[in-house]
Amino acid sequence: MTGVDAGAAARAALDGALARASRPDAAALAVLAATPAAALDRALRAFAGDHGAAALPVLTALTADGVDREVRRAARRALYRLAQRGVAAPAAPAPRAVVERRVERATRAWFSGIDGTGSRAVWILFEDGWGGAALCSLIVNDTVGIVDVAGGETSRKRLEHELAALRASQKLPWIEVEPARAVALVGEVLALHRALGTSPPARFAAWEPRFAGAGAPPSPAVAVGDPALAERAPELLDLPELAGWFLDPEAVQADAVDLLEARESRLVVSDQVKAEREEAIVARVVERELGPEARRRWARRLAEMAFVLARTGRPEPAAIAGAASAALGDEARLVRHDPFARALARRGLDVAGEVAMGRVTAAEVSRRPGSA
Repeated sequence: MTGVDAGAAARAALDGALARASRPDAAALAVLAATPAAALDRALRAFAGDHGAAALPVLTALTADGVDREVRRAARRALYRLAQRGVAAPAAPAPRAVVERRVERATRAWFSGIDGTGSRAVWILFEDGWGGAALCSLIVNDTVGIVDVAGGETSRKRLEHELAALRASQKLPWIEVEPARAVALVGEVLALHRALGTSPPARFAAWEPRFAGAGAPPSPAVAVGDPALAERAPELLDLPELAGWFLDPEAVQADAVDLLEARESRLVVSDQVKAEREEAIVARVVERELGPEARRRWARRLAEMAFVLARTGRPEPAAIAGAASAALGDEARLVRHDPFARALARRGLDVAGEVAMGRVTAAEVSRRPGSA
């Protein structure tokens, strides 16, 4: 059976289960388990995209114990994609043991801005009402989940000292946020781990019960309907906080070499021809590197930075970031025409060109989580 045939059979099995309003039966599970990974992922993506919330019972059933491991992982990815679109199953109630333990609650929290790899720092202070306090310090990333964990018992005096030292050394903006927002963000990255089939660092195990039942964080309010502000989106990359925002140079290395050759060609061609070739390379990179998922991820980063910029008293760049997020997130618009997408691509090509010429190393400018 070809990949196309297998994908069609998998989709038919999913649609059959949905029509019966039941868990996929043994025959359907066998079909899904026999489907190649890539075809299965496409079938689940299309099934979730076509049916939205109605697909949740079937997808949830496919994550149960006893289902083929690869099917479970693919179903978790489909559920995560739906959650990113705001379609999520109700959170499971917290285990009773968590309710009965000595009550701790998040009382203060802080975020950093987001760096060029999609990582940010999150601090959450938990207090138990008996004078005990513990600070959970995390680095979270929107593509891999929790990158680093630290923290432990603290006091108010020590906390204020650490906050002052952090503000003095932090390169990214640092803001205090509502504790529920921070807890929900951690819940979101834990869902990402489940979707990817990965685990947080071992040191997180001591903190994990505090995040049981955490829901999705609220989407930052985004201004819409201001094309003039969206056109100014490339200005954002001039902000010191966004200096590391560009497409991964490793992914566009070959394109950067093409661009360098076009600029340095000894052929006698008009400036217009050179400009057209450069535009074609940029458009090619944008369309290849900013597919629907990457586009939504960068739009979310922009929205989060709009929130941070507004909280730090910079309304104009906050408004530009909000408008840029709305424009990039509008999938009815062609991504190759998006000003922010093109700016990301151009900067990525320029940095990759610097690597090609030996002026910087690939490791110095890698956009892999933990490299910034």
